[in-house]
Amino acid sequence: MTELIPAPRSATAGSGEVRLTHHSRLCADTATQGVAHWLGAALRQATGLPLREGRELDDAEGGIGLRLDPGLGPEEYRLVSDGSGVLVEGGGAAGVFWGAQTLRQLLGPDAYRRAPLDRDRAWSVPHLTIEDAPRFRWRGLMLDVARHFMPKEGVLRYLDLMAAHKLNVFHFHLTDDQGWRIEIERHPRLTEIGSWRARTKTGHRASPLWEDKPHGGYYTRDDIREIVAYAAERHITVVPEIDVPGHSQAAIAAYPELGNTDVIDTTSLSVWDTWGINPNVLAPTDNTLRFYEGVFEEVLELFPSEFVHVGGDECPKDQWRRSETAQARIRELGLADEDELQSWFIKHFDAWLSARGRRLIGWDEILEGGLAEGAAVSSWRGYAGGVAAARAGHDVVMCPEQQVYLDHRQDPGPEEPVPIGWVRTLEDVYRFEPVPPELTPEEARHVLGTQANLWTEVMEDHARVDYQAFPRLAAFAEVAWSALPASAERDFAGFQRRMAAHYGRLDALGVAYRPPTGPLPWQRRPGVLGRPIDGPPPHR
Repeated sequence: MTELIPAPRSATAGSGEVRLTHHSRLCADTATQGVAHWLGAALRQATGLPLREGRELDDAEGGIGLRLDPGLGPEEYRLVSDGSGVLVEGGGAAGVFWGAQTLRQLLGPDAYRRAPLDRDRAWSVPHLTIEDAPRFRWRGLMLDVARHFMPKEGVLRYLDLMAAHKLNVFHFHLTDDQGWRIEIERHPRLTEIGSWRARTKTGHRASPLWEDKPHGGYYTRDDIREIVAYAAERHITVVPEIDVPGHSQAAIAAYPELGNTDVIDTTSLSVWDTWGINPNVLAPTDNTLRFYEGVFEEVLELFPSEFVHVGGDECPKDQWRRSETAQARIRELGLADEDELQSWFIKHFDAWLSARGRRLIGWDEILEGGLAEGAAVSSWRGYAGGVAAARAGHDVVMCPEQQVYLDHRQDPGPEEPVPIGWVRTLEDVYRFEPVPPELTPEEARHVLGTQANLWTEVMEDHARVDYQAFPRLAAFAEVAWSALPASAERDFAGFQRRMAAHYGRLDALGVAYRPPTGPLPWQRRPGVLGRPIDGPPPHR
């Protein structure tokens, strides 16, 4: 009947349909004006219908109404299509917005186009009642723009794609060894030097291939403001990530004093041009802390999100072991080892962010040496970090690489472009269960939700990002939103049937997804070395 993705909690069919015509109106109250602005703009460009503003639904006009119902949850909605028109009610503006996304799906794939294909065609919504609400409050997508830069227009496009799938947290990975992507006024060399690299490894780090031209780019402060505002209009929260103390060579290349100068000549470092875990990490000095406090002050000005991500992953300790400065800091603080030194580093920014009304979140390595009080964890190395954090009373976002790293290959076939990691098919993602079964109900309440991650080492442009993300992101969105049965009991055949309709929506949106039959000729990358891992991934 509806072929909706994500699947709603309940959908009851009626008899008949609501016809949208040149006389139909779009009615909203003050609290839903923002949703009406978005929906009106989307539907006017796709249908060519004027959809003039109105105050109340008129039975004769077949219009659309948007309003709040305080009896519903903030993201919960009810959509009723009957003889009075189409009414979308939500407990908050976000709920109304998600209902509007469902309405768009009900209108058919051409409702996603930017201009009408036929101005005389009929537009209709079947009579039905849908009641729906999300399973998780955190339904996230992480996009790495440090390894390969995505220009602002591409980021805005991905926010639209997220909204179309009812995802509501955009984790913005802005800094890494290979590039610094956000303008910081008090430290201009971060973008003057740190935002570009002289060349780029093509394929996995073991590949002999290089692209011998500069690569880079960054977002100005106004670009960031625009991205955050655009996301907010779509009820998406942008969570910035500034990586410390590892994954920091781009920053050290710009400001060599940030590195371990008593161990290596940091002035010889440039922005890294290959992939992997980098040994060049930040020095645990007061100067480094003050520098990054300045960075985070500007980040907080630009991002109003509750959470700020500080990375904390893959920080090799070799330089700290050889650094007299680092060892003196360990002795001064009475720490046991370098793991506790990293914990001290993270705890410093946890306290700093907390004092400003924000919350720190980091990758599960921040558990090493003691978890910072009040910090939340992005559990990427399987489920174990999330289980440990939840049992200790800390909030968790589940994003295990074995399940929802969308840079991993989708098929074992030889034509899969730049094959990375384990095979994670559409069905594998659909059967992903974010809540570890060993958690008690009380512990499970610390699972804020789940997130799919797109690391872009081997994704050189938006078409490659599309290929890795879709159609699996649609399956992930249903996992994050819908109250699905246990993994083995999920109706994947039913999901595939609904995907047959959803591919038409993705086509209309211009998404370069992986076809079910395999990559198209232009999507392949013959001769570019990847790093496939054979066999099923470890579950934990």
